[in-house]
Amino acid sequence: MAKSSILIMLLFMAINYSNAQEVIPLYPGEIPGAKPTPATYVEHTEVRNNGTLSITKVSVPTMTVFVAPKEISTGTAVIICPGGGYGALAFSHEGTDVAKRFNAIGVTAFVLKYRLPSDEIMVDKTYGPLQDAQQAIYLVRKKAKKYGIKAKKIGIMGFSAGGHFASTLVTHYNDLKISNPEKVSLRPNFAALIYPVISFEESVHTGTMKNLLGQNPADRLKHYFSANENVNKKTPPVFFVHAKDDQTVPYENSVLMNEALKKNKIDTDIYLYEKGGHGFGLINKTSDADWFNLLANWLKKEKF
Repeated sequence: MAKSSILIMLLFMAINYSNAQEVIPLYPGEIPGAKPTPATYVEHTEVRNNGTLSITKVSVPTMTVFVAPKEISTGTAVIICPGGGYGALAFSHEGTDVAKRFNAIGVTAFVLKYRLPSDEIMVDKTYGPLQDAQQAIYLVRKKAKKYGIKAKKIGIMGFSAGGHFASTLVTHYNDLKISNPEKVSLRPNFAALIYPVISFEESVHTGTMKNLLGQNPADRLKHYFSANENVNKKTPPVFFVHAKDDQTVPYENSVLMNEALKKNKIDTDIYLYEKGGHGFGLINKTSDADWFNLLANWLKKEKF
């Protein structure tokens, strides 16, 4: 190979390496409550017809780190939880693409590749996602200094079933499912829930509920995993986005949670598009309104 070709190849590799994001394991050692992963349970990433990335069969959870540029950093961080009905992760348009928008406003982002509930890899799949959510905020808060963020400015964001994942942490951060000998606070300082699944009792998205709780869940579990029924005075502030014509996850999910927060005098804001359906990610093509800018302004107002 010619020297010039080798130099070009090395330069290309260096550029791509410098742009690579750090990926950190969610658990430094063994995953508590995990079963040995069967040989047939292999993580799979595919590019869908619309160009977005979808990940299935996650058994080793990780976080991909997007550090905000120092010159514009606000010290705020957000853990981003892609959706996918607890059956897949919409990792690009509800994950990495969003992280880049956050970096542009000085917010460091952690895209969470969480385990999807499965009896094949979990002793109790019902609480596996909550365990991963608690471990994520535990890890980010412990590593705050390393990433130049402030421990009191760490939030969580979720899309669709990822919104349910995030809302469960928002309301059950004190129901400890992980080892926390240092007693690190697992309470998010804020949350952003984008077309989220909230209730397993009203306006239910049955696919999400079935994947998490099974075919015929007990009423006590449906209540526990309905975030609107578990709001209290210490629940963190929340920002919502939903489209009124969402036929997959009815917008009443966001309304129910928003009203529960208001009743408890928790700061909350909700933006409802008239149209847009479900799963639009950052861009709702039916409207000129940029919900991300609205969220950015809300974070400033809330001093995050």
